Amino acid sequence: MIRDRLGNILTYFKCRISNGTAEGFNSRIQSVKAAARGFRNFANYRTRILFFCGKLELRPKGESH
Repeated sequence: MIRDRLGNILTYFKCRISNGTAEGFNSRIQSVKAAARGFRNFANYRTRILFFCGKLELRPKGESH
């Protein structure tokens, strides 16, 4: 298996690029989807994904906890 992927492995060490960030976002999206157990519409699903993956801050500026 390593022989089949040796080119990809060497490319990583040369360029230091991976899809780890994309996999992380996908994992978070899947957990949001599982926790929701369904949405009434796509807009609510999209908003929830943007909220959790984008780490949106909803408090007004200047307001503390």
